[in-house]
Amino acid sequence: MAESDQSTAHQVDSSAEGGATNAWLLRLYIAGQTPKSLAAISNLHRICAEHMVNKYSIEVIDLLEHPQLAEGDKIIAIPTLVRKLPQPIRKIIGDLSDTEKTLVGLQLKSKTV
Repeated sequence: MAESDQSTAHQVDSSAEGGATNAWLLRLYIAGQTPKSLAAISNLHRICAEHMVNKYSIEVIDLLEHPQLAEGDKIIAIPTLVRKLPQPIRKIIGDLSDTEKTLVGLQLKSKTV
């Protein structure tokens, strides 16, 4: 992998077996190392570790380094989390600090009335 490709995205694969297919493919778009971006990364890792143990892959894309990548997922705000798999694609905008809202957005939990 070329050095420039490595800076495109930071990937975390939580599968216990390196070659296992993950049920969840998550892509987090950020813009630099801002407090909101760092909070979104931290919150996403926490939520995945607590609710999707060994079943997820995270790709973090810094749009300051690669702004052209925003077009593919139609990113209009940051930070934005895109659930690529399982289908359908879902998007959550914000730093993911509201765990309940994030779980509902990812369809890991149903809305409570």
